[in-house]
Amino acid sequence: MYPSWQAELADSFTQPRTLLQSLALDPADFPGLDAAALDFPFRVTRCYAARMEPGNPDDPLLRQVLPLGAELREYPGFLADPVGDLAAVAAPGLLHKYRGRVLLIATGACAIHCRYCFRRGFPYEDNLLGRSREQAALDHIARDASIREVILSGGDPLVLNDERLERLVAALEAIPQVQRLRLHSRLPVVLPSRVTEALLRRLADSRLRVVLVIHANHAREFDGAVGAALSALRGAGATLLNQAVLLRGINDAADTLAELGETLFAHGVLPYYLHLLDRARGTAHFEVDEARATALLRELRASLPGYLVPKLVREVEGEAFKRPVA
Repeated sequence: MYPSWQAELADSFTQPRTLLQSLALDPADFPGLDAAALDFPFRVTRCYAARMEPGNPDDPLLRQVLPLGAELREYPGFLADPVGDLAAVAAPGLLHKYRGRVLLIATGACAIHCRYCFRRGFPYEDNLLGRSREQAALDHIARDASIREVILSGGDPLVLNDERLERLVAALEAIPQVQRLRLHSRLPVVLPSRVTEALLRRLADSRLRVVLVIHANHAREFDGAVGAALSALRGAGATLLNQAVLLRGINDAADTLAELGETLFAHGVLPYYLHLLDRARGTAHFEVDEARATALLRELRASLPGYLVPKLVREVEGEAFKRPVA
């Protein structure tokens, strides 16, 4: 038992060899492991790792976080900024891509480092919100009467402590036209102890409508602690949605996606987006082609009610919305 979620986060695996040894797997069976971890650092919480199957090198949770030599190969079209984030910077720490909503880069830190991350090459040092830049971002929001929703992203905004999060939310609440607060966070899944009573009270007390978009790609990411955290968030009035990424060898099967949809709904979460891979440098081995993705979506539609079928989308730089696929 940890005294706090911060202590649990600090005790994460940060060396891939240590994780593999804990799973009775031989690091020698994973060429390029160390070099890939130098290129993009490795981190995974122990509670998430505990859901991995010992002895299984193809475990779908392990595959999401394990550095591989394939990340070091160069492929045409795989870029450091695959979705045009840098072109959308309206002020340091603030992205304004779509009408009516903006995104704040609240932090560059995450509880786990997903190997398919589209911001793995993002220059956080130039674009972290930080207190010194916060006012410029807030001024931009206040000047634009069309902005009704603010998205806290990163990194992962729930890595911020309750005090920092409180100050940021209070500042947004003071802007009259802002009506919704959307948080994109993996922590309810990978570090459910982060869902503290203080966090729940703050969300429940906000004048803003709170939408929490979690990120789960596979049904095995859920356990009792995750379920309790999600139940508590619903009790605090948050609308819960999920966005997943279609990943080769992890969830690119109709029955796997159907099980994910059913598991999400059982936990009070609606499937929202199923993203085609954002083509970040180092992620090509995860890509599922569009024809295969479309076929999977047809299978899902034939086996699930419509409200359990996520929207299959691709983010394209410069477009006014996520591009529907299929």
